[in-house]
Amino acid sequence: MSELKRTLNLKDAVSIVAGSMIGSGIFIVSSHIARGTNSAILLILTWLIAGMITIFGALCYGELSSTIPDEGGQYIYLEKIFSRKLAFIYGWTLFLVIQTGTLAAVNIAMAKFLGLIFPILSYSNKVFTFLNYSLSYQQLFAIFTVILITFINSKGIREGVFVQNIFTFTKVASIVAIIICGVFFGFRADILSSNFSLANNSINLDFNTLKIVSMSIVGALFASITWNNVTFITSEIKNPKTNIKKALFIGSALVVGLYFLLNMIYLSTLSLEMIKTSPEDIVVAQMFLNIFPQKALGIIALIIAISAFGCANGMILTGSRVYYKMAKEKVFFRKLAYIERRTKVPQNSLWFQCFWICMLILWGNYAQLLDYVLYSSVIFYIITIFGIFKMRKMYKNTQNVYRVPSFIPVVFIAVCSVIVIILTLFKPAYTIPGLIITLLGIPVYNWWAKK
Repeated sequence: MSELKRTLNLKDAVSIVAGSMIGSGIFIVSSHIARGTNSAILLILTWLIAGMITIFGALCYGELSSTIPDEGGQYIYLEKIFSRKLAFIYGWTLFLVIQTGTLAAVNIAMAKFLGLIFPILSYSNKVFTFLNYSLSYQQLFAIFTVILITFINSKGIREGVFVQNIFTFTKVASIVAIIICGVFFGFRADILSSNFSLANNSINLDFNTLKIVSMSIVGALFASITWNNVTFITSEIKNPKTNIKKALFIGSALVVGLYFLLNMIYLSTLSLEMIKTSPEDIVVAQMFLNIFPQKALGIIALIIAISAFGCANGMILTGSRVYYKMAKEKVFFRKLAYIERRTKVPQNSLWFQCFWICMLILWGNYAQLLDYVLYSSVIFYIITIFGIFKMRKMYKNTQNVYRVPSFIPVVFIAVCSVIVIILTLFKPAYTIPGLIITLLGIPVYNWWAKK
């Protein structure tokens, strides 16, 4: 029987899904996508495909969570459907790069954008330099933030979710406010028409276009890749068979809808060239500079920092539960299975995760980890969702289980497989290191099992 306590309701679960998804990505990656596709139509198509992948994936995980409502989420799905070794390899990769690498990047992004308001947080402002290594105030602030969020979550699940609910509401409201400002103060029909005119969108339905979209979709997927995090805390959610599937759909649909509307506002207020050349790649800041000059950058920097903090809080809260589950099953450091009697949270797992995130921030090459994060994440998503068909045979006598239409996992697997193949062929420097990190989990598991 789980030592964790079921205290979270549907509203809390939705907040974790949406809050973990909305970070800094939506405010900056459209600039990267615009440069990669050089087309407004392909930019929107890229976001639409990423949105479809997100919602289809969330629906599939709704079935997985309804059939296997156990703590650990994706980790336990892989273990029960396939094997403990495959589950360990996922948990290993999650700890080394997927969860912690993303958190390192999110917290650095928060410090980076706050640096637009407080110059001391500029990356060029160094605490010290020794040989080829330097430590910046930006890195120190990111580390402080990770420690602060971990401390909050170590006090109890209610404390962590209280913070999550506040920040999720704030950033959803901020995005809605940005969209409203764009509609009423910045909308220009001539810009929208020009962006989507065939004269400015030379598109051929061939392999090259498929390649461009597949390589550009990395940023859009990264902006929403963490919708699965709510499954990690299954044992702390009331009525998980129902609430997790609802939270996955409501939260992911809400975020995908906001992302689509925000990109349409970008394309209704800015030319594609302005989107591609936005200062610091912050497209929304470029939009606000056009509408409300002078104060735009500081306001947007604060909004992005709030979004990043909420995203980091959700991911720190949920990720620690996977390492706790691994330790509980004796395939990870046993002390990480410790549950603090008063707070009912896995404190050792939280602080061990905090330590590794800080190490990645100090390392300084956190941006490279993002290349590995998405590739590894999508591969494990494909494997897990492929497991639905095996799971249906294994649990065919289970009653009152939600079943997603079969075309949804088939489409998800097919689309994501195309993306993985193209990235493997055309971005080997981007994919091979991530694959190596993942495969290193095999000898580590064998050593751990023998020990």
